[in-house]
Amino acid sequence: MLNLLLADFFERDMLKLKEEISLYKDETNLWKVENTISNSAGNLCLHLIGNLNHFIGATLGNTGYVRQRELEFSSKNIPRNELLSEVDKLIPIVVNTLKNLNDADFEANFPLEKHGQIVKTDYMLFHLLTHLNYHIGQINYHRRLLE
Repeated sequence: MLNLLLADFFERDMLKLKEEISLYKDETNLWKVENTISNSAGNLCLHLIGNLNHFIGATLGNTGYVRQRELEFSSKNIPRNELLSEVDKLIPIVVNTLKNLNDADFEANFPLEKHGQIVKTDYMLFHLLTHLNYHIGQINYHRRLLE
């Protein structure tokens, strides 16, 4: 049951990520930073794509994805349609991986440490969901501040 709930929430929120990226009227604004804003919406989108591909796709779903975290923040001016395409590819990876988990999987230790600590898989997945939403909120404010 938890697997289906999490799959639904992650899918809903990745679709919200696509919507937020699509709402930028001026595509160049995806990559702007101003004042104390240090991360652009484009870089936050890349970060979320890398994060979920790594922690859910590769770690739980054995996709073979290799994360290059530094590129999530240093890459610039990737066309919006490429960002959206990467989210489109990510959605079934996350959803299918989560749907294939069972109750024992959620109670098991997550295969990777989180900031040096061992946590249960259910804890890590809730962390990843809140992390996704935190950055979607940042993207929303970023867009409204610039446009």
